[in-house]
Amino acid sequence: MPRICLFPGTFDPVTLGHIDIINRALPLFDKIYVGIGINAAKSPMFSPEQRMEWFREIYKEEPKVESVVYEGLTVNYCKTIEANFILRGIRYVSDFEYEKTIADANRTLDPNIETIFLTGEPKYTSVASTIVRDIIRNGGNASQFLPDAVNLSLLNHKE
Repeated sequence: MPRICLFPGTFDPVTLGHIDIINRALPLFDKIYVGIGINAAKSPMFSPEQRMEWFREIYKEEPKVESVVYEGLTVNYCKTIEANFILRGIRYVSDFEYEKTIADANRTLDPNIETIFLTGEPKYTSVASTIVRDIIRNGGNASQFLPDAVNLSLLNHKE
């Protein structure tokens, strides 16, 4: 049985922390779907299409990674793509407490889907999309937190 995983999130914008988790998960899975979730409670800065395109550009040479947009329950989307794992990145203990609650609910909804946690590299623990969005909104330089494809896209958008 292939090891297929969904890495769900808003990825608004894609950061080096997200890329770190995906890159370290590559040896663990046969396929990683980066699932850009549509959350009615959030007002993203970037369109789902833009976020999906960033992942496509970053992983254009890696056939194991595919970006998708989905709506609804994560476990339901896992069934759609035949994923038996959900991948989540953890920066702090507080992240784990929050993520464990979600993992427990997901396990109740579908006991065949296992959540895998990877801790972020220490150099990326301060990289949060919320902070990066604030830097961008206020005209700051967020380049040290972003992959080259995202930086280039943002620079081209300014011009």
